[in-house]
Amino acid sequence: MKATWEKIDKNLVSIEVEVEAEKVASALDQAFKKVAVKVNVPGFRKGKVPRGIFESRFGVESLYQDAIDILLPEAYTAAVQENDIKPVDRPEIDVTQFSKGQPFKFSAKVTVKPEVQLGDYKGLEVEAVSSEVTDEELQAELERLQGRHAELVVVEEGEAQNGDTAVIDFDGYVDGEQFEGGYSERYSLELGSGSFIPGFEDQVVGMQIGDFKDVEVTFPESYQAEHLAGKPAVFKVKLHELKRKSLPALDDEFAKDVSEFDTLEEYKQDLMNTLKERKEKEAEQALEVAVVDKATAAAEVEIPDAMIDTEVDYMLKDFESRLSMQGMNLELYYQFSGQDEAALRGQMRSDAEKRVRNNLVLEGIAKAEGFEATEEDLTEELEKLSKQYNRPAEELRSIFAANGNISNLQEDVLLRKTIKFLLDNSKTV
Repeated sequence: MKATWEKIDKNLVSIEVEVEAEKVASALDQAFKKVAVKVNVPGFRKGKVPRGIFESRFGVESLYQDAIDILLPEAYTAAVQENDIKPVDRPEIDVTQFSKGQPFKFSAKVTVKPEVQLGDYKGLEVEAVSSEVTDEELQAELERLQGRHAELVVVEEGEAQNGDTAVIDFDGYVDGEQFEGGYSERYSLELGSGSFIPGFEDQVVGMQIGDFKDVEVTFPESYQAEHLAGKPAVFKVKLHELKRKSLPALDDEFAKDVSEFDTLEEYKQDLMNTLKERKEKEAEQALEVAVVDKATAAAEVEIPDAMIDTEVDYMLKDFESRLSMQGMNLELYYQFSGQDEAALRGQMRSDAEKRVRNNLVLEGIAKAEGFEATEEDLTEELEKLSKQYNRPAEELRSIFAANGNISNLQEDVLLRKTIKFLLDNSKTV
């Protein structure tokens, strides 16, 4: 096989490939065996028709597409690997010659990973981040934990407040007509949670038990159900019941209930230590982000849309996975948020572009510095994951290998090694 390539634009290359006639003949043989078992020729059982009779009846050209389908993926992959081309999108294929007894020729236009022009990345100045824990932060954490252990108590009288859980009936109308999904009985809604259409919860605040009210809202323009998007709606709401959080006292009994400590002071000291560890980690991560951002800002790279689209795909799958862990799915999320997939992808696009840009620059620095993810690095990473997931390192290695993710693991290791290098060579101000 012969393969040559040339750059025809910044991130676009054209590859010319020629596959030997002998391989064409072999592919035609495979194509015939595949097709022969499906065709009916009078006087012959399926799969037993001679090749010559088949070709005289149907023409050898009837085998060409199957033969191309057999040859093309392998030939394209080999051409890309032999020339160290790194595609980031599917190729645009143009078959220029395919005939029995002749070489198979095709061209492929494909978007490739862009080149990075690095700027200064050593001696970068990054602002120090404090990891000290203030008394106010400790108190806020205590109050957060206090709220988490609060009990919902039925409110006998009074007005609905933000933070209350309101048990309501609602019946929605658009243009005077009920709409699907706009009706529910005894629905528990936490006021101030933002889980309903904007403006809905605000109008329930102030209602008293037994009250009826028409709540007027407008569906967001990006609402998933297109027939409702941007339209005004009226919900007839009845408030059945109010439940309000009853906070436990912050005392020694609280400490005993929520921790292994006997006194509130002991518990606060442990919380202080936990918060300090958390802030130290956050400070370290902030420095990493800052130094990578500075190295990226100093570099020049033109990112193909295909790379950003692929990263958005990954982010969307990750988001869906996290929703699943919370007992939700994308359809429910779209319903509650008023978004659709296009809006969510658009929201993710800026972060996706930043991720791709950062990774390309880090890869460029790693290449410039001659960094590699060694077998020792990989073993060390697997040992860390082994402790994290409580599974043998070799078992994890087998899982990564079976899923074709060893290279992804190596890339992660290499990126972290490069970030550490940037930090070690930076100046904190």
